[in-house]
Amino acid sequence: MRTAVVIGTGLVGTSAALALAGRGVTVHLVDHDPESARTAAALGAGTDEPPEGRVDLAVVAVPPAHTATVLAAAMRDGVARGYLDVASVKGGPRRELEALGADLTPYIGTHPMAGKERSGPLAATADLFEGRPWVLTPTRDTDTEVLNLALELVALCRAVPVVMDADAHDRAVALVSHTPQLISSMVAARLEDADESAVRLCGQGIRDVTRIAASDPRMWVEILSANPGPVADVLAGVAADLAETVTALRGLQSSDEEKRRAGTEGIRSVLSRGNAGRVRVPGKHGSAPASYETVAVLISDRPGELAGIFADAGRSGVNIEDVRIEHASGQQAGLVQLMVEPSAAPGLAEALRERGWSIRQ
Repeated sequence: MRTAVVIGTGLVGTSAALALAGRGVTVHLVDHDPESARTAAALGAGTDEPPEGRVDLAVVAVPPAHTATVLAAAMRDGVARGYLDVASVKGGPRRELEALGADLTPYIGTHPMAGKERSGPLAATADLFEGRPWVLTPTRDTDTEVLNLALELVALCRAVPVVMDADAHDRAVALVSHTPQLISSMVAARLEDADESAVRLCGQGIRDVTRIAASDPRMWVEILSANPGPVADVLAGVAADLAETVTALRGLQSSDEEKRRAGTEGIRSVLSRGNAGRVRVPGKHGSAPASYETVAVLISDRPGELAGIFADAGRSGVNIEDVRIEHASGQQAGLVQLMVEPSAAPGLAEALRERGWSIRQ
């Protein structure tokens, strides 16, 4: 691939353009808002000048509701040898293209499983897709050359290709992406009118659950409008679990021993099922989930503290697998939780103590 046009210079489109441009591909940027395309160009994602002739690949990165029409227009204009989109739903745009009478041989639907709470070109990074799954949904009509162009794009973005059926993809993202967004927003919505004394008690748990609730509502209305059925199906199951959990909790309030026993069993069941589901979430680099030991280090909120911890951990010869930071409420301090292999935890804790760090059990 030598040339590409990216239509839509939001977070995903600009990030793909940055990755391609950084690896020598000539990228042309198009957006209904010329200022957005100019911003992406200024970031080094390519040029907002139109291509002189047909490019190798057109990447359509617009909201799902507009994906099919933008693709059909680009195909009619013959802007590229191959066409793909990066919309977060796949079945709908393909069927819309068919209804518009488009030739599907030069087209393949794709979806990079990466994003941020922030949107727009200024949130884009060239490494957004590195190590992340990038779903490809070819059909029997997809030309081999177009599939190869899509695979080349995925490789240049250093993502991991995953081939799926379009409708199976939509059911999967309803479960692992779209429903979590709604549930996160619902939990965060409980905080809107909560008493200030309760909000001040927010810890890492509520921060973890509500992190993605900061996402752009307009973007998510577009995404959910394109995949409402599968999301509603997942939420129906969640609603059933919620109803059973409410009944169990009411049972725990009862003076009737049998109802309390049933309530205890109901709560234990949902928590145990949650444990079983959580262990299926892929671990580091998409591998099987691993069990790590946590070494918690008390730090003050001043420049250089994190760098110092990482430097001292590096001197001890221990690889940090993951990191979390829990800020102390009302204090200029917090806990850095270093996740390491269980066998390495005692040595790391001792090495950090020797270097003056305060370790919390």
